[in-house]
Amino acid sequence: MKWIAIVLAVGACVACTRYDVTEKSIAQLQADLTAGRVSSERLVETYLARIQTLDKSGPMLNAVLALNPNAVKDARALDAERKTKGARSPLHGIPLLIKDNIETADPVATTAGSLALADNITGRDAPVVARLRAAGAIILGKTNLSEWANIRSLHSISGWSAIGGLVRNPYALDRSACGSSSGSGAAVAASLAPAALGTETDGSLVCPASVNGIVSIKSTVGLLSRSNIVPISHSQDTPGPMTRTVADAALLLSIMAGSDPADTITADADARKTDYAAAVSSATLSGRRLGYLPPEPGSLPEDIDKVFRQTLAALRAAGAEVIEIHAAAPSSAELGGNELLVLEYELKADLNAYLAGLPKAPKTKTLADLIAFNAASPRELALFGQDIFEAAQGLRELGDPDYVKARDALQTVSRGVLDKLISDERLDALISITEETAARVDAIRGNSGGCSTSFLPATAGYPHLTVPMGYVRGLPVGLSFIGPKWSEEKLLQLGFAFEQATHVRKAPTYVPSAEVSADVAGALAPLSPSQSR
Repeated sequence: MKWIAIVLAVGACVACTRYDVTEKSIAQLQADLTAGRVSSERLVETYLARIQTLDKSGPMLNAVLALNPNAVKDARALDAERKTKGARSPLHGIPLLIKDNIETADPVATTAGSLALADNITGRDAPVVARLRAAGAIILGKTNLSEWANIRSLHSISGWSAIGGLVRNPYALDRSACGSSSGSGAAVAASLAPAALGTETDGSLVCPASVNGIVSIKSTVGLLSRSNIVPISHSQDTPGPMTRTVADAALLLSIMAGSDPADTITADADARKTDYAAAVSSATLSGRRLGYLPPEPGSLPEDIDKVFRQTLAALRAAGAEVIEIHAAAPSSAELGGNELLVLEYELKADLNAYLAGLPKAPKTKTLADLIAFNAASPRELALFGQDIFEAAQGLRELGDPDYVKARDALQTVSRGVLDKLISDERLDALISITEETAARVDAIRGNSGGCSTSFLPATAGYPHLTVPMGYVRGLPVGLSFIGPKWSEEKLLQLGFAFEQATHVRKAPTYVPSAEVSADVAGALAPLSPSQSR
């Protein structure tokens, strides 16, 4: 009923305005707002109608979990303010979506996709949301996600939550939108908003950005506050922007960055942040040194490898010096085991602290309560279990020597590898394929593995930018730029220069499957007897 009421309220106005938001950047929307070609109220109404058309019907992306009932009212107030005082910032009157593990002060629950937090209306903004709101942004609603940011089970299905169901990839509806910021990635790709917020612990920003054909930056851990965000790991968690252009990502990062007394890891953020949006305007690839580790022969699908080789040629043509690096990779099995152990220890401590600090006590006050709640809720365990939750609950406190040893070893190796590669080769950044193309959704086998670049920057706490690189049979592939601590400005400049040199991004087409294209469907079908002669 809520959806019907909202659509009826805005439908008449949208029908008469016919303002097209498809693929429009924040800068384009702001230019139209400034020129009076559209109002913020009309923008909100248009995005709400588009969400109804593409997310709740039609392709049914399931990317948006809840709408902010105050969005239209907030837009009207900002329109009035624009007339009397002018715009607060380039974000004034722009609607944004927020991943539903990030709190907003609106009367909307922050659920992490779980039924256990279905009533978690906190009445407070996460500091990163507060900064965006102060700049004039409108909170349009909350996006679906991999439940608990994909930390409940090793056998999860990315993009699924008990509350929101499964997020669909707008480029092929039977393909994964990746996770855990799956709803944010799919929503931005489908122009359900010009931008959204997501979060990452390991891959949860860059993977959905890559497979949904958009831009995202996982910044240095410590640049952005994590307060009032449902946690996994204080070592690795960070929120981040998800947009269709590098300039928009730079704008949001400029506004969101800053120190937060409640999150001590951000102590240096005020001194380190800069105007990233201004920095990208003079970006160039000329003379930049970019290094890449060649993939093992046969480790990549042929078409993805071809797109990467074409990208290397495009970077060189734009003036970059691209260097193939031959270096021994650290043992992924040992590092992966250390990461999982660290995440399990920190999950127990950090999630218990978050639940205990909520303004309104939830029905599940500890990780142990969550485990019991899930066990008693058929919907929660309908597709996969909670093995990571259970393993975390069985661990001791953060002073345990096993935790300290795993954490220190993990960070030492990850940072050492990246620092050495960058310094030895005098690189401006490392580059790589972000992820392989989106895997087909599989309710039996769960998430599928493949090439991924997120691990080292995630465990090191270093910045990682992904931008659209190309397409394989209509499915997006992202290009990663990875740098040392606090190198966001340089990475955004490199990504912007690459984006402007190539302009590869294409809007999604919402096909039911990548296999319906004429060339693929024809090749999959048998030849008729007359054709085979």
